[in-house]
Amino acid sequence: MNMVHTYSDNWNLEVFFQAGSHSEAFKNHLDETVKNIDGFRKAVSSWNPENSPNGATELSNLINGFERAAKQLRQAGAFVSCLQAQNTKDKKATELKAKITELSANFQTVLLEFDIRLTKIDKVEWSKLMENPFLKELQYVLDERRERAAEKRPAEEEALITSLSTDGYHGWSQMYDLLVSSVKISFNENGEVKQLSVGQAANQFSNGDRKVRQETFLEWEKAWGAKADFFAKTLNHLAGFRLNTYKHRGWEDVLKEPLDMNRMNKETLDSMWSAISDQKQPFVQFLERKASLLGLNKLSWYDLDAPLGKSSTKMTYQEGAEFIIDHFSKFGPQMADFAQMAFEEGWIEAEDREGKAPGGFHTFFPESSQSRIFMTYSGTPSNVSTLAHELGHGFHTYAMRDLHLLNRNYAMNVAETASTFAEMIVSDAAVKKAKTKEEKIALLEDKIQRSVALLMNIHARFLFETRFYEERKSGVISVERLNQLMEDAQVEAYGGALENYHPLFWASKLHFFITGVPFYNFPYTFGYLFSLGIYAQALEAGDGYEEKYIELLKDTASMTVEELAQKHLNVNLTEKEFWEKAVKLCVNDVEEFLELTNDK
Repeated sequence: MNMVHTYSDNWNLEVFFQAGSHSEAFKNHLDETVKNIDGFRKAVSSWNPENSPNGATELSNLINGFERAAKQLRQAGAFVSCLQAQNTKDKKATELKAKITELSANFQTVLLEFDIRLTKIDKVEWSKLMENPFLKELQYVLDERRERAAEKRPAEEEALITSLSTDGYHGWSQMYDLLVSSVKISFNENGEVKQLSVGQAANQFSNGDRKVRQETFLEWEKAWGAKADFFAKTLNHLAGFRLNTYKHRGWEDVLKEPLDMNRMNKETLDSMWSAISDQKQPFVQFLERKASLLGLNKLSWYDLDAPLGKSSTKMTYQEGAEFIIDHFSKFGPQMADFAQMAFEEGWIEAEDREGKAPGGFHTFFPESSQSRIFMTYSGTPSNVSTLAHELGHGFHTYAMRDLHLLNRNYAMNVAETASTFAEMIVSDAAVKKAKTKEEKIALLEDKIQRSVALLMNIHARFLFETRFYEERKSGVISVERLNQLMEDAQVEAYGGALENYHPLFWASKLHFFITGVPFYNFPYTFGYLFSLGIYAQALEAGDGYEEKYIELLKDTASMTVEELAQKHLNVNLTEKEFWEKAVKLCVNDVEEFLELTNDK
């Protein structure tokens, strides 16, 4: 039996650099990082891979130089992210963030040069180099960097695209952020009309009063509609830049880049969506049941997040921590020990106080092999799930801590795997431990809402975006056509279950305007279902699955997702069977919910 600990809900950043944003040690760290990036740049510039008598040693030295600089840069980035999140008024942290952004851009430029030089090595010589034990460990990632660089334009042209994208491509994304900050939504509170920000207004869609949700939505549509021409111009130019870049590289399929970034193939993506489309009906039934429980014939878009009763259970931070550790331990000792270490050693900032940034995240300090988790904990079941989710991210990086940095850079689609897995363990346990039928219904509904978001909402985004990009190849798309494309996608993705939709969702959703990651949609659904597939296997296997799970996590950054699933789960992701089983787990929740609410 574990001793009872009292866990602090504040994190400890002093172990990295004392005195926060005014830390002298951090200033020295940044100076050292600048030196190491510059050293790496010089080494890459003077490297002539075509005429290298000692190729394996030279390449190994360059990779060591890369790792040193990358670790320092990530350590600095993680520290500043934490400073900004814990105190949004820390102006010095904002200055430091700008400095790190500049350093990252410089580092990326050097990496681009490094990758292009890798392509100069012929196949025979490359095969010989990969016989070196150190390089062989990194072969998948090095091959990938070489192939990606070879598929692009010559170095000078790619450098030109990068420099033009600052004021072009990324400029349009920043324009979107600026426009959104100026969107205000009128809100009538006790007879007084207030102007709400986008975030404040969005919170009203989970208000228990339908009249409030409906009025907010009408004002919401009006506000986005008033600036729709600006948003359409922004989206069209952003997509135009991306499509032109692809055209010059000879890439015809707009999904080529996002699929490459996620190390997955088209057949896998198609099978996943196909399995989801085939099993939409239970979720349509869930939405119909929710409508009847709310006294409606059909839900509208603004009813999707409406609360169904409340789970009265509140857990203190201490209780939440113990609940997580206890249920992690039923899966495996290493995951439970990791969570306990995170709570004991001050890795988590969870205090509910003013001045903190919204949301939650996990970040990793590679030089210290430690994580930090940020959130605001107020004791709801949702808070406990979020905490478990972020600890899942932490466990993923912890499992990989002894690997070379190049073998730790996992893609977005598998990034959500360990977090969702950890969350499933805890939300499943919460449903099973519900004290009353009402509480069970509320917790189940919260769980199913996640499935609706990932299998319906994200599907609508994907359908919209693929169709929009195809049409954009032939010219600029009007506001009216964007609205039509969006509504058609929503009707299809939600199986016609709603009365009213949100045609201006293309304007209100940041993800369509992100330039760093194209198609910021399907990786979420992939990660969710992939982790559910693993969870299904873990339930079948029972005790002793943890070792297998850790081995899978270690490989997430050094093979394709198809190879990962074949090696560790013995399944073929390009076929529907795996995805059908994963969706079935979500359907099971719906069936239980329908049964519990039959008499209501």
